[in-house]
Amino acid sequence: MAEESDLEKTEEPTGRRIEQAREKGQVPHSRELGTFLVLIAAGAAFWTMGGWFMQRSMAITYKAFSIEPAFMHEPALMLPRLAEISGDALLVFAPLLAVLVLAAILPPFFLNAWVFSITALVPDLNRLNPLSGIGRMFSWGSLMELGKAVLKAALIGGVAVIVIWKQRDEIFGLLTEPLESGLVHAGQMVTFSFLILVATLVLVVAADVPFQLWQYFDKLKMSKDEVKQEMKEMMGDPHVKGRIRSLQMQAARKRMMAAVPQANVIVTNPTHFAVALSYRTGMDAPKVVAKGAGAVALKIREIAVENAVPIMEAPPLARALYKHANLDAEIPSALYNAVAEVLAYIYQLANWRQAGGVYPVPPRDLPVPPELVPEAA
Repeated sequence: MAEESDLEKTEEPTGRRIEQAREKGQVPHSRELGTFLVLIAAGAAFWTMGGWFMQRSMAITYKAFSIEPAFMHEPALMLPRLAEISGDALLVFAPLLAVLVLAAILPPFFLNAWVFSITALVPDLNRLNPLSGIGRMFSWGSLMELGKAVLKAALIGGVAVIVIWKQRDEIFGLLTEPLESGLVHAGQMVTFSFLILVATLVLVVAADVPFQLWQYFDKLKMSKDEVKQEMKEMMGDPHVKGRIRSLQMQAARKRMMAAVPQANVIVTNPTHFAVALSYRTGMDAPKVVAKGAGAVALKIREIAVENAVPIMEAPPLARALYKHANLDAEIPSALYNAVAEVLAYIYQLANWRQAGGVYPVPPRDLPVPPELVPEAA
């Protein structure tokens, strides 16, 4: 039972799952929203520019049916004439076409589904499978689309009957009007009725958009096993991560060992811990350039001996530095005094080696705060 529950798609889709679906061109879409925007844009265009469309269309029609004698005697002029009239018609209806194109590309923006994916353009041979097609015809989604189409037809048909019934007197009154005014009045009535019918689609869109969003995210739901697998892929294979971490540690160790010859002093435990300190003029505080325990500490001591870097045994200070000081960072302020005494001794030792004199006495009982000293290893 636990395995079955892990395979049930009960989990909400993750951001990565949604992004992968978008890359494949799978985004939420509502045909009702697209249809509504195109129709309402067309109706608004006709409502605001209907008179201009009518005048220009009549002028083009008059021009098309007015045949000059020159064209009757020269048939070769008919083709340029047709191109001229077609160009005029295109210019007249160009604003309407621009509005319709804009309305057609807007729906994805409302659903945050604007995406360009070549994957969606790749032919899918599975769609040619008759069995799959029959399955889609009788699927839950197809039945929902059928029910939605029936309800939409009933809604629009009912509104159309009401609109026509309300305008019945005006419709019959058109018979008594002059031709030109009657055409204008009829055009206004048709446009108004069209806008009313399109406005009723708001109810369809208000129901369809949430349904399409729910259906889209429901299809992308994941099982618990899929969520675990995705998290594992995002976090990376533990073995690969361990190998990468091992290589990073090796690289960091090499850089650390390369910095030991430039250190001023190596503070040791004497064998369990080793911390390399460096201080140059202009630095705010001494810096830890290398540290290690066990075999790493022995390696630091070997490199220090090979490069004549002073080594000083100070167990409490070595343990405190190893525990509380970060690599390539300044030492804690609580250890300033103790490290200052060590560096002062190293400088005195260097002067003695150059000029001779009284051998400097190594510092004893360094002022290391007891709370910073871990238990001896």
